[in-house]
Amino acid sequence: MKQIKVLGSGCASCKKTMAMIEKIAREKGVPIELKKIEDMQEIIQSGALATPAVLVNGELVHAGGVPGRDKIAGWLNTD
Repeated sequence: MKQIKVLGSGCASCKKTMAMIEKIAREKGVPIELKKIEDMQEIIQSGALATPAVLVNGELVHAGGVPGRDKIAGWLNTD
């Protein structure tokens, strides 16, 4: 199971990022644990310089803007 965290203040881009990750994971049949992180201290500690940011299994994979569908699908690959 992939652990995915979306970091940000709760803006529209953060909500869209969360929704896209959920939808694509469901379509691919990949089980995920998805969390929304709004704590500024945790966001800063992640190394993200812009939000929304995304951590997959503790690794920063995206920061700033809504990620594209192909990028999200790549994070969910189980290879």
